[in-house]
Amino acid sequence: MKTISKLIKVTLVALLFVVSSCSNDDDGGSSIPNIVELAQSSPNLTSLVAALEKADLVTTLQSGGAYTVLAPDNDAFGRALTTLGFASLDEIDTPEEIAALRNILLNHVISGTIISAQINTGYGSTLATNADGDNLSIYLKSDNNGVSFNGMSEVTAADLPASNGVVHVVDEVILPPTVVTFATADSNFSSLVAALTRSDQPAFADILARTEGANNDGFDPDFTVFAPTDEAFASLIDSNPSWNSLEDIDGALLTSVLLHHVKDEANIRSGDLTDGISPTMLEGSITINLPGDDGNPAKITDGAGNMNIAVIAVDVQAVNGVIHVIAEVMIPAS
Repeated sequence: MKTISKLIKVTLVALLFVVSSCSNDDDGGSSIPNIVELAQSSPNLTSLVAALEKADLVTTLQSGGAYTVLAPDNDAFGRALTTLGFASLDEIDTPEEIAALRNILLNHVISGTIISAQINTGYGSTLATNADGDNLSIYLKSDNNGVSFNGMSEVTAADLPASNGVVHVVDEVILPPTVVTFATADSNFSSLVAALTRSDQPAFADILARTEGANNDGFDPDFTVFAPTDEAFASLIDSNPSWNSLEDIDGALLTSVLLHHVKDEANIRSGDLTDGISPTMLEGSITINLPGDDGNPAKITDGAGNMNIAVIAVDVQAVNGVIHVIAEVMIPAS
């Protein structure tokens, strides 16, 4: 079975889809359109073209590259506009709304040309950013059912060649992800999601899905989440003879444990870490040492004094925080 480190460290360095001038028009130029021209020629991508024009991204996707563009079809744009509270693109007119639209569109653009055969399950980065300017991650999944992104959008037409990249048509607009987006999309976090959503727990999923200003209260979440894998939760359950499943863990204890994995109001990326740093979590504090063992980027001592907890993947960047993946569940002092 593939390990989480292999899945998350997947390299999205696909073979460059070299579009040569194998077909020329009468004037001797290439007949292969650029990304914008390809979208303009498709009756099912008219909303995308209009959105690119409104967000001032036409020039970028005409002359830049190489890019992989995940192109939502017209139906996808219609559903997304409804979700965001707009009747049409024409209603997006303030500078703040246009900036948000631009970031949504950039969340569909990946640097480099990635054809469908080169897509493996794991994480990559888009050109969208959070408030700090960090590029947002995107979770790509490839299996017998096809290719999907962030657990919310599937490819319906793949490998449309452009002179400056490749286009894959998708059936949903991929909104900027929260930390909850990645937790629910990535099957390696199924136990974590089950713990966060257990009926006797606080509304963790709602809290961790919050974005800046979502409730007009000025709250800036910027969560840093140390996310244990399913294997980590299995080891935790095996550590107590009285536990046979996640449901056997006392509710108050589980709450404390989950809070021990989250720091709020700080988007702490791996580059921000220093050896011996001790961030205060929502429950207790932890100590992080650099580097980790066995080639891992870092290791943690939890509040209970358990040492050498491996950080096995870092910087899964959401719009409201960042996830680092750990190989053991951390226990607070309490």
